[in-house]
This record gives sequence, C-alpha cells and structure tokens, in this order.
Amino acid sequence: MGRAGKGQLPEKTCAACGRPFEWRKKWEKVWNEVKFCSDRCRKRGDSTLKT
Repeated sequence: MGRAGKGQLPEKTCAACGRPFEWRKKWEKVWNEVKFCSDRCRKRGDSTLKT
C-alpha cells in the first residue's frame, strides 16, 4: 500500500520544448489541462515546438 512509485506516474510531452514530464501533486485537479513542463515553457507557448 502507500504511494505509487515514480515509474507509475502518468507522463506527458511538453508542448513548448518537447521534453517528457511527469505528473505532480500540484497538478492533481488539472492534469488533463496541463500542456507545459514549466512556467518558462508556458510563457514561451506552443509555437516553438519543431516536430
């Protein structure tokens, strides 16, 4: 029992830098809306992603 290990956390790819990032407790209620891995990427926006 207890908390999930780090390998079991959900993961997304940042819309700005393309790097993977894991679920954080502070994003618990808004995880479906999270697109960026950091404030820096959020301020840059998703127009810089080159894929």
